[in-house]
Amino acid sequence: MPLTKTSSVFLIFLFGFYSQTAKSQFCGCSPILCCSEHGFCGYSDDYCGSPCRSGPCRTSRDPIDKIVTQQFFDGIIDQAPNGCAGKRFYTRESFLKAANATFDFTDTVTRLEIAAMFAHFTHETEHFCYIEEVNGSSRDYCDESNRQYPCVPGKGYYGRGPIQLAWNFMYGACDVDLKLDLLGQPELVGSNSTVSFLTGLWFWMNNVKPVLTEGFGATIKAINVMECDGGNSGAVSARTGYYKDYCKQLGVDPGANITC
Repeated sequence: MPLTKTSSVFLIFLFGFYSQTAKSQFCGCSPILCCSEHGFCGYSDDYCGSPCRSGPCRTSRDPIDKIVTQQFFDGIIDQAPNGCAGKRFYTRESFLKAANATFDFTDTVTRLEIAAMFAHFTHETEHFCYIEEVNGSSRDYCDESNRQYPCVPGKGYYGRGPIQLAWNFMYGACDVDLKLDLLGQPELVGSNSTVSFLTGLWFWMNNVKPVLTEGFGATIKAINVMECDGGNSGAVSARTGYYKDYCKQLGVDPGANITC
């Protein structure tokens, strides 16, 4: 039966409605970003809060302890040799305590972010084997030109913790934000597991999380730009391998721009 003018107009309207609905539902966002109720891409609660349509929505966000399970944590640290100092130092409990203590980290964290963060933790510490940089005490990490955070005589500012915090100006800035005397007692990062994770989270929130939406490759560059400049392609490959593995374990799409 031929369509009437009224039915034709209705079908055009209906097609347009479904086209707009489909467009808003899928957004075309990077898997790292959320598709908002109105079909826009973003990362804040305006996009990821209810009623977020797709992506790492926080409408049914798992608590941090449901993402970083004991099984997930053990799956990493169990790969470290038994003789590692870090195996008796780093614990899931100390990570959770640090995560819940500061930075509003648990209010915004997603499974994809945890995959990225723990990929770097794994690489920097070799599966939580190392607390401090290997042979770090033999290296000079004192920037004497920095007057804001001057080096304390006799103290070493070599890499410590899950992201290997280094240099006096890093310890000093972290010192101020965490309200800990890290400039005067940098050894705290290597002697207290919760403090160690706090410094790792501090570095992450200030230097890495801001570029997370650009892809995992940008986070590698934020942590070690020399690796991305061709200084260590093996390290880049290792980091991306861990990242993809953890994304698979946590059930999230690793997204684009994985390497740098």
